[in-house]
Amino acid sequence: MLDRRRGLDPAQTVADGYKAIAARYLAWSTGAPARLRYLDLLLELLPDSADVLELGCGAGEPVTRRLAERHRVVALDVSAAQLELAAGNAPGAQLILADMADASFAGGSFDAVASFYALMHVPRERHADLLARIVSWLRPRGLLLLTMGSSDNPAAIDPDWLGTPMYFSHFDAPTNRALVQRSGVRLISTEVVDEDERDPGARFLWVVGRRD
Repeated sequence: MLDRRRGLDPAQTVADGYKAIAARYLAWSTGAPARLRYLDLLLELLPDSADVLELGCGAGEPVTRRLAERHRVVALDVSAAQLELAAGNAPGAQLILADMADASFAGGSFDAVASFYALMHVPRERHADLLARIVSWLRPRGLLLLTMGSSDNPAAIDPDWLGTPMYFSHFDAPTNRALVQRSGVRLISTEVVDEDERDPGARFLWVVGRRD
């Protein structure tokens, strides 16, 4: 999708960026405390042998790997370079190269959909539609776990994010909570979390809920 306000393709910018920093991002991100804490929560809440969709799986470590050790996992990413790493890190997962904003699955296919630090790479004007489709892919009372933005950012390119240009777009935390609820999700918890010293100043909204 071309962002005509800026003359760029957000998905291609993201794919190119993660190709450029594939190994660097893996080393930088793997031990993020918030990621690990919410991964543990997801594993705790999932039923046995669940069908799980992960949107924006990156290199597959640790989230995809740990999910696939216990569950049937479909993992999607826009970056072929990241999926090459994921194939080695999480061989038990089914990997798909695609832009999550354009993805399509049969209704009621999954017990859970999770997306760690990926939704803010999608233009925010597409978030409501994407959330509605994600909820349709969930089974009744299916689990949703998302990392979302916590501040207002219509669309921006960070010219030097870990050494590469990167696209970001998101709403503030109250707007994101309302979007999730309007999509048909009953909220279990929402929390704005400050990242650790690896990403000083970064704050994200973590959302956990179930399909009504």
